[in-house]
Amino acid sequence: MLERIIRFSLTQRLFVLISFILLIIVGAYSWKTIAIDAFPDISSTQVNIIIKAPGMTAEEIEQQVTRVVETELLGIPNKSILRSTTKYAITSITLDFHDGTDIYWARQQVNERLQNIWNDLPEGVFGGLAPMSTPLSEMFMFSIENPNLSLTERKHILDWQIRPLLRTVPGVAEVNVLGGYTSTIQYAPDIIKLQEANISLEEIQTVIEESNLNGSIGKINIGTDSITIRSEGKFKNLESISDLIVKNDNGEIYYLKSLGEVFYGNMIRYGAVTKDGYETTEALIVALKDSNTAQVVQGVKTKLEQIKTTLPEGTELNVFYDRTHLIDTAVHTITSALIQAILMVIVLLAFFLWHVKASFVVSLSIPIAVVITFSLMKQFGLSANLMSLGGLVIAIGMIVDSSVVVIENIVSQLNKGVNLPRMHLIYRACKSVTKPVFSGTIIVIMVFIPLLSLSGLEGKLFSPVALTIVFAMTIALLASVTIIPVIATFLITSQENKTPSFILRMQHLFSTSLSKVLKAPFKFIVFIFSVLLISVFLFFQIGKIFMPVLDEGDLIVQLEKTPVISLKESIDLDKQIEKALLKEIPEIKQIVARTGSDELGLDPMSLNETDIFMELQPIDTWRFATKTELENEIRKLLLKFPGINFGFTQPIQMRVSEMLTGSTGAVTVKVFGENVSKLSELAHEISRVIKTVEGSVDIQTTLIEGGDYINIILKPEIASEYHLTVSELSRYLKSQIDGVQISELISGKFKTPILFSNNLYDDSELSSINQLKNYNIIMPDNSILTLKDLADISFSEGPAIIERENAERFAVVACNVENRDIVGFVEEITEKIGKDVNLPSGYLVEFGGEFESQIRASNNLMMVIPVVLLLIVIILFTTFKSLLKSFLILANIPFAMMGGVISLYISGEYLSVPASVGFIALLGVAILNGVVMLSHFEEMRYQTTNLIEKISNAATDRLRPILMTATTAMFGLIPLVIATGPGAEIQKPLAIVVIGGLFSSTLATLYLLPFLYYKIESKQNV
Repeated sequence: MLERIIRFSLTQRLFVLISFILLIIVGAYSWKTIAIDAFPDISSTQVNIIIKAPGMTAEEIEQQVTRVVETELLGIPNKSILRSTTKYAITSITLDFHDGTDIYWARQQVNERLQNIWNDLPEGVFGGLAPMSTPLSEMFMFSIENPNLSLTERKHILDWQIRPLLRTVPGVAEVNVLGGYTSTIQYAPDIIKLQEANISLEEIQTVIEESNLNGSIGKINIGTDSITIRSEGKFKNLESISDLIVKNDNGEIYYLKSLGEVFYGNMIRYGAVTKDGYETTEALIVALKDSNTAQVVQGVKTKLEQIKTTLPEGTELNVFYDRTHLIDTAVHTITSALIQAILMVIVLLAFFLWHVKASFVVSLSIPIAVVITFSLMKQFGLSANLMSLGGLVIAIGMIVDSSVVVIENIVSQLNKGVNLPRMHLIYRACKSVTKPVFSGTIIVIMVFIPLLSLSGLEGKLFSPVALTIVFAMTIALLASVTIIPVIATFLITSQENKTPSFILRMQHLFSTSLSKVLKAPFKFIVFIFSVLLISVFLFFQIGKIFMPVLDEGDLIVQLEKTPVISLKESIDLDKQIEKALLKEIPEIKQIVARTGSDELGLDPMSLNETDIFMELQPIDTWRFATKTELENEIRKLLLKFPGINFGFTQPIQMRVSEMLTGSTGAVTVKVFGENVSKLSELAHEISRVIKTVEGSVDIQTTLIEGGDYINIILKPEIASEYHLTVSELSRYLKSQIDGVQISELISGKFKTPILFSNNLYDDSELSSINQLKNYNIIMPDNSILTLKDLADISFSEGPAIIERENAERFAVVACNVENRDIVGFVEEITEKIGKDVNLPSGYLVEFGGEFESQIRASNNLMMVIPVVLLLIVIILFTTFKSLLKSFLILANIPFAMMGGVISLYISGEYLSVPASVGFIALLGVAILNGVVMLSHFEEMRYQTTNLIEKISNAATDRLRPILMTATTAMFGLIPLVIATGPGAEIQKPLAIVVIGGLFSSTLATLYLLPFLYYKIESKQNV
């Protein structure tokens, strides 16, 4: 079939040229319109439920809400894991589904089950499904800065001016507003005046609710017109509320303002944002799942430019996180590597071919394959990202392999000066190498196809790599038997085909050295097997990790303080830390920190938790060579603040860790059990053990216990006397402390809540439990009692946070690992925990984080490699019709692995998923040149009776194409090794492995393969 394709291409040259021109045009258009992102979509199908239960403790919500919802959700099909985090007044429940599950189907299933049990939840509980986003959907963050505006005014602008407009941008799922204060109108009753007026709190509340109404009365006809009549009572301002009239049972009239205070206040907040040591407000843009990141962010920027003209004078929008910066930097890193790889390959081609036109023809296969690959990427829904473009860089050196062999053979045939038409010589040259070229390229393609079966994070990351390599190699193979021979007919002539002298000298030296190896192989065999044994030893000295850490440019420090800290104290501590960091660490450009929970509840943190986002200065201005050194300097400063735990992460890294394990940290240790106190005790024991292990840093333990509670238990005799229930007492106290919204003031598009509250939450005079006991309460009969007369009041401790996984409670200890591999670290802590921590019956320890991903990836790859080898054997057997000769070529593989191991060890890199993918790539690349060499041996087997001469001549003939294919592949990967921008960390181990493996496998192809072939042929001839 391939011969027919070559013949058709050479006889229909114009058709082939036009066809490829059209394909290139389509590819160029695809590149212009393809989605661009930093990474492939690595998020799982995930549905998040946010349920708020105002006033309820973590333990109460767990018992009455979380358990009920989890029990209903456990039976959902395709669910892979169910996690929940329950804190004061809120629970967040997350369901992960198996890959491939439709997000709309998953949300429908969850929503249906929520509706089944919603009526079983306590009164006052509200919430539902969170927006359809992913953990990586946080695309854009900015704060509002204006010294002339209060925090309340800034938040008002965000809530009512900016947020509604940004939500109209295509691809925006939600705009989360954080920090500042929500303005309210509050009524604080004076219970002494209420008692004197003989008016109850319920009557006040009823008057406010029933007065804030507009009503439709009907229509009347006046002349020829139909006129609508309506009553107007809606509040227009604070004065219209203050002037409300209240009557008592005796018909006496009082103004609302005479029975208490009506004033502008603020909603109680459970979170805040600080910037550079001062409070501010922030907006966080959350994108829809599967949206185009670059387009969404650009749409947001365009809309913000329009909004700026409507903002108060002096207002600035301070953008401190823009995902497109990472996208642009990562794509620039990889495209620069791509361009450098192309240039290096072209220079090498020119060097080896020493033929300008032949080098040009071979070089054309690169833009042809790359550009047409973009159209296939777009067709298959791949974005242009760090991984997919990285696949193209990896493929650059291999793209030219098939064309190199074809063009080199064309040049050789024309050099021989055979008296045949040039077109016939070109056809014969192409035909003679078609079989090995096809077999070798198909083997390379087949090697990468099993990578598509990888699951989890590694599968989502490396599937685009495998696909782009398969696309590019397939197009390159097709081009080598179609457009490349066609172009050769126009450009390559016999008059210019002279082999350069340095190639002749190289061939002579190689032929001499090969003859020596064939005649006296002992030293050669001892040498290569010695190196092989050394590489086996070195392999077991190399540490193992899941994935190199991608430098995102920015840095996040996660702080955890004592669980009972107030929001005010937490903010004050954050301000101190921010000012100290800015003063002592000049590498930090600005700091924006978020404390506590956001209003939407998408990321419900406690008051003692803070994420400090650090925007860093350009790296060329740093005092340090690496980010690790910078982190160590920051760590020294943070250790000066007592009572805090902290850990380092990055924006995307943090969300990926939370997505995979529910916690941040390279290593997590989860303790499952029922008793909260015991879980907390075991977690602290494990934490102490981990601290003794070398390499452990940033150890954080979930502070389960530490929540302080005041328990109010209604006295039965008082309840009986006043016909007062626990529910009624709770509602009343809630109105005095948290506040109860009873209505709202609507002015245009703005809404201001009206609260019934005495603002005890922020009462600076209420500083002890005794003062709370003496708090006055007006009873239904208008008598006044203190709280201690009504109830028994006590102080207790309980859980501040309860985390659950698949309906089981757990505590977690998380840490990062520094200066050693993760697998070895986990093996050591596993042994120490098993030895030093006594687990009671019913308690279980599980290890997670990157270690868990690394183990899963290793197991998957161990399944992939045998499949790859089997495919290679099948193709080799189909090509050579000999199992012996198929295994002869397979002998190259151990020596390819040898070079990969040695280069990995010398570089200091760990054995990671990218490095493992590099070893898999070597399986194909190492075979390609072996196929070319063995095919030529078979062609020349009857040309001479001297076996050594025959093998030496055949190997010498293939020296140039083998060196060309090997060096172009190696030098094509060098830009990935020396690249320093974001994303280079992931591709670097793969490139190192392939370069080292290609070097050793090329030596094996040139010396070991001829030697083994010689031994086999010698025995068969005998």
